[in-house]
Amino acid sequence: MIRSNCARRAALLLATTLAALALLTPAAPARAESGWGLLNMTQGVTDMSRKIYDLHMLIFWVCVVIGIVVFGAMIWSIVFYRKSQGAVADTTLVHNTRVEIIWTAVPIVILIGMAVPAARTLVEIEDTTHTDLSIKVTGFQWGWNYDYLDQGVSFFSRLDRQSDAARELGSGIDPNTVPHYLLNVDHPLVVPVGTKVRLLITGADVIHSWWVPAFGVKKDGIPGFVNEAWFNIDPDKPGLYRGQCAELCGRDHGFMPIVVDARSKEDFQAWIKEQAAQQKQASAPAGAAPTARAPEPARQVPVVAQAAAR
Repeated sequence: MIRSNCARRAALLLATTLAALALLTPAAPARAESGWGLLNMTQGVTDMSRKIYDLHMLIFWVCVVIGIVVFGAMIWSIVFYRKSQGAVADTTLVHNTRVEIIWTAVPIVILIGMAVPAARTLVEIEDTTHTDLSIKVTGFQWGWNYDYLDQGVSFFSRLDRQSDAARELGSGIDPNTVPHYLLNVDHPLVVPVGTKVRLLITGADVIHSWWVPAFGVKKDGIPGFVNEAWFNIDPDKPGLYRGQCAELCGRDHGFMPIVVDARSKEDFQAWIKEQAAQQKQASAPAGAAPTARAPEPARQVPVVAQAAAR
């Protein structure tokens, strides 16, 4: 009687659970939009970011297989070699050469198998040769300075004024009304798509970290050192890409975003020429100003005339 009641309750609980899951099924897209689909790494918009993603997934599935084997062996041992089944511990087993060789050789093979693709990817990440554009990136509290080497263009990039005003205590501004709150800047970094861009990253005061997830790039900017990184955005992926400083660089660390404006090569060339002309014109008056004439020396007045004037 008790067993039949328990069975009925279990069946009722199972039916209720299935009905609840059926009701929740239409809400699955909403859960995906709310972030469940973003728990894993994203593939990004560069070939390097996709290789990093593929390496991540390879190591992930290796770990899954190892977990299944290890926990499967544990569960199998617990179920079939428990005391209630009459199992008796073998107190004489203290050494088995074959088993020790196996559990030493198998991890070595697994580690080598993971090290080869990982080393290949790391070598490609550090390969900054054959670049078409070099940009010096200097982090400071709290913003970035971008210097297009050999292009005559340099500018500062800081948190945009709308986000800066809304973040102030007691500002009365609802952050939800500010587009890309704390993730927008006044002057984004402009780069061409389909071009290998090299970054020379350093710091002006403390350690910063230039990080754009969509590019698969995260490199520290250390004062006194220059680190290198590179990215090559897919030719069919122009647009705005956002990141942040990934180093705890001080009080306003959370207000140091990065915005990259990826444009076609033609639009980038037009932009770089325009910026170079504007900055050259802005600096021209100071450099081209005529030299001021030295004042003429005062005419000497004879001592006798000075005495007469007194």
